[in-house]
Amino acid sequence: MSQQGDRFSGHQDDWWGQLYDDSTGDTGPAPASDTLDDRFASAAGTVGQDAARENGPREKNASRPSARPEARTPWEPPSALSPDPVAFPPTPKPPADPPGPPAVPSKPAADTPKQPAVPPQPAPGPTAPESPSPDAPSGMPSPDVPSDPPSPDVPSDTPPPDAPSGTPPPPPLPCTPPPVDYIGSGPPTYDPEPTALPPADPDHLADLVPDTALDGARFGSCTLRAVSARGDSARFRGEPRRDCLLSARFGTGDQALVLVAMATGRRGTPGAHRAAAEACHWIGRAVGRSHLRLGEDIRSARRGELKSGLQRLTDRSLGKLRAGAAAQGADPEEYTADLRCLLLPADPDCRIRVFFGVGAGGLFRLRDGEWQDIEPRAADTADTAGEPVVGFGSLPSETPEGDRLTMDLGITTPPSPYEPALEPPRSPFLFRASVARPGDTLLLCSAGLADPLRDEPELAEHLTARWSTGEVPGLTAFLADTLVRVKGYADDRTAAAVWEA
Repeated sequence: MSQQGDRFSGHQDDWWGQLYDDSTGDTGPAPASDTLDDRFASAAGTVGQDAARENGPREKNASRPSARPEARTPWEPPSALSPDPVAFPPTPKPPADPPGPPAVPSKPAADTPKQPAVPPQPAPGPTAPESPSPDAPSGMPSPDVPSDPPSPDVPSDTPPPDAPSGTPPPPPLPCTPPPVDYIGSGPPTYDPEPTALPPADPDHLADLVPDTALDGARFGSCTLRAVSARGDSARFRGEPRRDCLLSARFGTGDQALVLVAMATGRRGTPGAHRAAAEACHWIGRAVGRSHLRLGEDIRSARRGELKSGLQRLTDRSLGKLRAGAAAQGADPEEYTADLRCLLLPADPDCRIRVFFGVGAGGLFRLRDGEWQDIEPRAADTADTAGEPVVGFGSLPSETPEGDRLTMDLGITTPPSPYEPALEPPRSPFLFRASVARPGDTLLLCSAGLADPLRDEPELAEHLTARWSTGEVPGLTAFLADTLVRVKGYADDRTAAAVWEA
């Protein structure tokens, strides 16, 4: 074997030994360049072109089934070592993001006439890889076919990403205006954020009321948002919130009934916040115990029975509130509250909404972009009180002897000597049953929001723009909408809004 691992060829081995023999002295730096390429050229000339071709590439590739042709770029002519021209495999596609260089035509062979140059395009883009021409095996160059330059951003072999689908775009939804802090010519007198906490009694910590209460739900075809917050005046003076909010669901499934109750204690009365809380709890307990019959009457649209029964429930609740005033050392005429309630059936097929209550506040409906004040008047409800409800709740409709009973909800007649008589409230009872339409927004609120909503048209316009977009606001957005301040109105605000799907 020779030092290169090839077969013996005497002349070549002698040359190799003489070139790298240790006995040969160093002659110093060569006058000309002595690189590896120069030595290879000298060796090729010594042994001859045929010997280098036989002993070099073919010997090394003898174990392979076939020798791979010499690699070259598409525009280079075939090498002298390759007797026949070979078609090149397709070049991988360039990436779509960076624009590639302009396409370069295939370079003709030395004996091919030179083609005229094609003037460059003004804005070349990435070009698709060239596929081999059917004339490639014959060695004939394919003629250049002129084509429009592709878009610089989209590859020529892919369709545009935003091709028209044939359907017109949907109309844009109405834009919701941003929330505001106040309405009017100037800001209110008080700060917009709470300043002082109310005083606390270490023995009655249950009487503490948070500054703000926020609630919401979705059931049937309704979405509910409810909030109760201290007014600017109470926040500045460190007084507790006199408004109370109660939202409760009684029952399950389509038979469930949702109650939203809000109460406001009398201004300047000690323990006014306790009176409001007790009023909500009393009415909630009474409605919860009778929710099955109430729900049935609502779905059956029994207006007379509903009004009569709810009036007795309200009288009972507020009467017990005043009866307990003596135990707290308060005046029964002062230890009371304004009470307003909504009954919402969970059945999606029932769109009857029932309002009832006593005292100041407001009932509004936003329909077709306009506010409607639907607060019932006392004169209207007094003429339609209806007959006493028989068998309302868990009481039987008649005695075993056949005598009919009226619904007294435990109120004894005549009054028991052991329990003082519960007088009805001094304010007239309010009742309204209405049928909601899809897209309506029903708003029940205390006087703290009802008064500025009636007196300040700008506040009504702002809420109309905020709530007429077809989207129900979230809890925080609803809180911001209902707390938009108006100069001269600093009372507590409690509101419950119902969006109809």
